[in-house]
Amino acid sequence: MILMRDGGPEMRDKKRATRKTTPTRLLSLLFRHYLAVCRIAALLVLAGFLSSILAQTNGLESHDLYKFRSVGEVALSPDGGRVAYTVIRNDRPGRPYSEVRVMDLATGKSILLSGAGSANPVWSPDGQWVAYVGSAGGLGGQTSLMIVHPDGSGATPLAAIHGTNAPLPGQGASITWSPTSDRIAFISATPGPETAAMSGDPMVITRYMYRPTASEGLNPFNDNRRLHIFLVDLATKQLRQLTQGIHYEHSIDWSPDGKEILFVSNHEPNSDEFFNYDVFALNVSNGSVRRLTATEGCEYAPRWSPDGKTIVYLATKRGLTDRETNMEDTHVWLMNPDGSHRREIGAVIDNRQGDVDWAPDGKAVYFTVDERGNAHLYKLPAAGGRPEAIVNSPGTVGSWSAGKNGKMVYSFASPRDMAEMFLKTAEGTRQLTDLNARVLAGNPIARVEPFTFISNDNKYQVEAFLTPPLDLAPGSKHPLIVDIHGGPHGQNGPAFNFLAQVYAAHGWATLYVNYRGSIGYGQKFADAVFGDQDGNEGEDVLYGVSAAVRRNPWIDRDRMGIEGVSYGGQLTDWLITQTNEFKAAIPVAGISNLVSYNYLTYYNQYEEMEFGKFLHQDDLMDFAWERSALKYVANVHTPTLLMHGSNDPDVPTEEAEQYYIALKDVGVETILVIYPREGHGLREVGHQVDRIDRSIRWYEEHFPPQGAAVKTNVQP
Repeated sequence: MILMRDGGPEMRDKKRATRKTTPTRLLSLLFRHYLAVCRIAALLVLAGFLSSILAQTNGLESHDLYKFRSVGEVALSPDGGRVAYTVIRNDRPGRPYSEVRVMDLATGKSILLSGAGSANPVWSPDGQWVAYVGSAGGLGGQTSLMIVHPDGSGATPLAAIHGTNAPLPGQGASITWSPTSDRIAFISATPGPETAAMSGDPMVITRYMYRPTASEGLNPFNDNRRLHIFLVDLATKQLRQLTQGIHYEHSIDWSPDGKEILFVSNHEPNSDEFFNYDVFALNVSNGSVRRLTATEGCEYAPRWSPDGKTIVYLATKRGLTDRETNMEDTHVWLMNPDGSHRREIGAVIDNRQGDVDWAPDGKAVYFTVDERGNAHLYKLPAAGGRPEAIVNSPGTVGSWSAGKNGKMVYSFASPRDMAEMFLKTAEGTRQLTDLNARVLAGNPIARVEPFTFISNDNKYQVEAFLTPPLDLAPGSKHPLIVDIHGGPHGQNGPAFNFLAQVYAAHGWATLYVNYRGSIGYGQKFADAVFGDQDGNEGEDVLYGVSAAVRRNPWIDRDRMGIEGVSYGGQLTDWLITQTNEFKAAIPVAGISNLVSYNYLTYYNQYEEMEFGKFLHQDDLMDFAWERSALKYVANVHTPTLLMHGSNDPDVPTEEAEQYYIALKDVGVETILVIYPREGHGLREVGHQVDRIDRSIRWYEEHFPPQGAAVKTNVQP
């Protein structure tokens, strides 16, 4: 028998039944209920607060990429009151796509002008229309030259536009209006003489340049279509093809007097083998063409001055310029309309210059400059003089558009966000878009810390950028991922890097080294990799790692990984044959064999430009093999995850395949991941997310537990 206080449950129920509910007792019950509700509310508030705190310390994850948007192109209206711009979206597993919008600068209100998959907005000179490349049916529809009023009304397709996958780097404008706003010239492709043979069964290859452009990824071969200039009349919709033949014409700009259209083309007799753009002018009325330049170097993106008396363009001077990546920095040049009096006004800045155009008054030009990991915007008097930095904050200026009285609209990727749109006037600078406010809210962003060190041969001061983990605390230890940029003539910098931020949220640091050969540090530094691939630039990376771990004791030397894309993949392949300090490696689209690569890539002048001669000349073939990672594969002990696009014409997939088999042969743990529908690098959002998740798992599987007794060879 169990004895209970108060006589047990039945007795307690009887006592409750006999109690009277007095007014005082009712108030007491109500007060107790109120306190209970308050306690629950307080707990809910506390739970929300704790949830908020936890959210604020989580940081970004791979799938957050789907939520990000960025500003692409920007174009001020002729009256300076509105701006047409593109927003790039990542909200589907396939490739990112853009849409065209117009913002009223006075109110900040924006309207959508186009469907998904639209780009290249260009205002008519009278401000009544915006032309763009898009489709009335959105993604998947027929690509057309479209026009629409800036209020969104009157959307009209004027002509179908066809593209080509031919390797054509450095293209300028593809749409240009007549000064009277009644006609539009545009670029579209037509079949070339080899197109039918290459699309038959069997496919017959006759061209040297038989592979497609680097990022296309959907086809293994060049479609051989040629770009030409077309003209359409807005009133009659009448279409006229202005250029014919086997050459590619692009980068167009209509003269202020309406008589001519500038364009760029490669008219070398061996244009597939020898890349050399020149500037031409097309007479709109009779179709005649006159040549403005005939130089050893390349000319890009010519633009008429507002008065039509001068042409600005970008150019190189050396006799060998590559299609994919160039050792020589492009600079700003001017010339007269007949091609005379060519002068290099950009020589006052010893760095790579791009995206050049005129100030509205014609007295100066604006252009971007790559500087120490950044892309800044400069203004330079056309008559010569001192350059003026217009935007020189840490980060990357993308597209820009100048208005009267110094008004400037530009896209800018800061250290804390992808590219947003900004307005700069005499009163100051203000941000016009905040596309990622929701995804960034509550997510901390890791800082980027630049530092410099002396190179192994004591010749250069090399700059690196370190992104520490978010949970860095006194006494904590964290892995380091070394991420090597491509090119080799590229650069890393402080601008927002999604991958580095995901790693930071995961508790890992990321190191970027602008090794010799990188741009942004002058021509001499860019030239320093000449004839020395997989040489001292690789030592720059290792010295950067050494400097980082010595200056930051929180870096765990026993948990370091290495990765990179393109030339970064090549250096990853190479460095794991030279050192065992990395516990895991992830080369993406990397070259493992400089000999086989030279005869498989879509562009032929790369090795010639980088070494000064063809591989078959002298003993360069032997030297290229000496500098190939594949030769030293027996030295590799680092678990290696290889990634590659299935239709990469730049660094063909065979470069990963042969390294994969070689690693298997010597007993190194390795996996090869091939991404379908991809060219050089990964474009589809789903593939980018998969790459990040797969990389994190690979590192986690091969990093030893923190504090484990392991032997690490840290060099130098």
